[in-house]
Amino acid sequence: MNWLNKEDGFNQINTLGQSRTPFLFIISYDQNKIFAKALDNLDDDICYKLEDWRNYPVKKREKPFTFSKSPVDFKCYQDALEKVLEEIRSGNTYLLNLTFKTPIETNYSLKEIFTYARAKFKLYYKDEFICFSPERFVEIEDNTIATYPMKGTIDANLPFAKEKILADKKEMAEHVMIVDLMRNDLGIIGNHVNVEKFRYVEKIKAGQKELLQVSSKITAKIPKDWRDHIGTLLSQLLPAGSITGTPKKSTVNIINQVENFDREFYTGVFGVFDGESLRSGVMIRFIEKENKKLYYKSGGGITLDSDAKSEYEELVDKIYLPF
Repeated sequence: MNWLNKEDGFNQINTLGQSRTPFLFIISYDQNKIFAKALDNLDDDICYKLEDWRNYPVKKREKPFTFSKSPVDFKCYQDALEKVLEEIRSGNTYLLNLTFKTPIETNYSLKEIFTYARAKFKLYYKDEFICFSPERFVEIEDNTIATYPMKGTIDANLPFAKEKILADKKEMAEHVMIVDLMRNDLGIIGNHVNVEKFRYVEKIKAGQKELLQVSSKITAKIPKDWRDHIGTLLSQLLPAGSITGTPKKSTVNIINQVENFDREFYTGVFGVFDGESLRSGVMIRFIEKENKKLYYKSGGGITLDSDAKSEYEELVDKIYLPF
C-alpha cells in the first residue's frame, strides 16, 4: 500500500523537499492518508496535470459519451442544510461547505474521463479516483506563497451573470469569510500577507453548461528555507479553508456530524514540487470508484442567508463531465 499516515507522510514530504527531489504528493481531506513519491519513480497508473505541468499525452476525444446522475433527494439535502443553519444560528460556524455523494453512470472509464476532461488541475490515481479541478490550493515561487480561494458559482448564460454574482450579498459574505480565513492561514506560515486580487471572475466549462466562478488571490512571504519544510508547511494549512469553512476547527467537527459519507480524498489536495517551486490543487470535481460503481462528490458553501433550493441546484450543477 502506498499510503502513509499523517506523521510519516508529512515527514516523507519534508525529506523529498530537503533533497530537492521533484515529487508528487496526494493528501486526503483528513490528512490520514498521504502519498509522496519522486516523479522518477511514479507508477504508470498515476497521472497528473497542474496547469502546464503534466505526465501524460494529450488526446482528442472521439467516441461519444453518456452520463447520468442520481443526486440525493431534496428532502434529505434540506434536512442536512437545516442542521447546518442551526449550528450557524448557535454561533458554532459562519460558513460551512456542505457536500454529498452522488451515484453516476457513464460509458467512459475513469482514465478516459481524466484524459479528456478540460481543467487546470487533474489527477488520476490507479483507477480508484480522479479529479478535474478548477481550484488551485497554493503555489510557491521563490519565497512567495499564493492561494486562490474559490467561492461563488453561477450559470454563465444567465442574463448579466457576472454582475449578478458580484452583487449577490450571500455570495459576497461567503467570499469575504473565506478570504479572511485564508489570510489568517497564510499568516501562520508567513508574513506580509496581501490580498492581491479580490473577487475576480473566470469562466469554466461544466458539461453542457458554462459556469462563472469567483476567486481571490492572496500572497505572503515565507522563509527562504521553505523547501526543507514543505510537509510541515502544508500540514499547517490543511484542510483547505475553501472546502471546510470558518472558523475552521469547529466547522470541521460539524461537517463530520452532518455529512452522510466519508470525504476521503475528495476536498484533499495534490501537487508537484519540481525541485524549485510548488503547485497544488484542491481535489474538487471528484469521481471515485467503489465496488465497480462510480460516485461523484460535490457541494457548496452554506451561510445564514442560504436558500435550500438554490444550494441544492448548485450541488447538482457541479456534477458534470467537463468535455
